[in-house]
Amino acid sequence: MGADVNESAEFRHTTVLLNEAVDGVLSRPDGVYVDGTFGRGGHSRALLARLAPQGRLIGIDRDPEAVAAAAAIQDPRFSICHSAFADMAEQLAGMGVHQVDGVLLDLGVSSPQIDNPERGFSFRFSGPLDMRMDTTRGISAADFLARAEERDIARVIKDYGEERFASQIAKAVVARREAGTPLTRTDELRELVARTVKTREPGQDPATRTFQALRIHVNGELEELEQGLRAALRLLGAGGRLSVISFHSLEDRRVKQFIAEHSKAVFDRRAPFAEPAPLILNALGRIKPSDAEVAANPRARSAVLRIAERTDAPLKT
Repeated sequence: MGADVNESAEFRHTTVLLNEAVDGVLSRPDGVYVDGTFGRGGHSRALLARLAPQGRLIGIDRDPEAVAAAAAIQDPRFSICHSAFADMAEQLAGMGVHQVDGVLLDLGVSSPQIDNPERGFSFRFSGPLDMRMDTTRGISAADFLARAEERDIARVIKDYGEERFASQIAKAVVARREAGTPLTRTDELRELVARTVKTREPGQDPATRTFQALRIHVNGELEELEQGLRAALRLLGAGGRLSVISFHSLEDRRVKQFIAEHSKAVFDRRAPFAEPAPLILNALGRIKPSDAEVAANPRARSAVLRIAERTDAPLKT
């Protein structure tokens, strides 16, 4: 997920695929746009720089720290909502907005979140095992591991981390808590996984997949993505653009499938000679970071940008 280079030196980050994502979403400079993952405002600032005076940008983020950072943008064309982007339709309706010209989503976790040990996202630092993007609600990763059944822990790590040793890791987590020392810190989980995972992928910490899985589960990221894509489709006017950056295959697969589902004509098998239902989206492309961007920002290496454009065909109600 992107953040702005103007972020404080302590948690600085460079926005991934900045120009490509903005180029992809911007269909008309005087339109209304949604940055559904404000982060630290990298994409929002780039969009505002290209919007006409009549344009409007609505930022959304469920991280209170990101919402607070948005106060630095003093622009009458910009407003910020503390919300999950899955709820963008309801948030915009409350502002009197029922149609937009573009929705940009930069998925995953931002560098300010990763690099702050107190947030608990990274195994590289010792900190509380939290991982919540919205720290005002929900249960932390530590709470989940302290309460969940062994089979549920294994399912989360296998499904969301694609971890081969999910069952063994879950068994070790439960054995530790039954011994009276439940996991509460990131370094404790990292050490437990390192002892449990017997083979390691070259260049990857053995805890990588487990941390990813717990973060996705705690934040309901895949459910939010699916709800957010549907909300964006309902909001986009004809010619409006959807621009989505993913950072792992679970996300990208869902974005790809969503665009594919809505960018093909649908035939009614009950009426084989009838005209097919018109397509709702036109897939415009898939973009990966350049070699130069990856060299300058290694966190960009797994990013995939997909862009689609709304047609004028009506949505089925």
